[in-house]
Amino acid sequence: MTGALYCRSRRRGVACARELDHRGLHHARGTNLLWQDADADPPECPGSGLAAQPAATLPNGFPGGRALCPECLGFFALAEGHLVPHERWAGQATDADAADRREWFNTIGW
Repeated sequence: MTGALYCRSRRRGVACARELDHRGLHHARGTNLLWQDADADPPECPGSGLAAQPAATLPNGFPGGRALCPECLGFFALAEGHLVPHERWAGQATDADAADRREWFNTIGW
């Protein structure tokens, strides 16, 4: 595991800088912005439902037919040419995922 994934909560589009499943208020790094869950933006990424195409593929097959969300920079499945509804990407789950993302952005970019 590459370490803690980050909290997906956002307020006015600003991401919480704390680890996933943290206790207490959400906090945006470098600001005085604090918020509770009731004040958070809706969890669904604004990129959900956008028209998209499968991203270019690395030799190992990554990202497996998924498209890059321009809002949260996560790779998500497509349904009829549109990004499926999803929560904002919160970080890779494994070292292998991190390596594949790093390779994709360094080789192909966005």
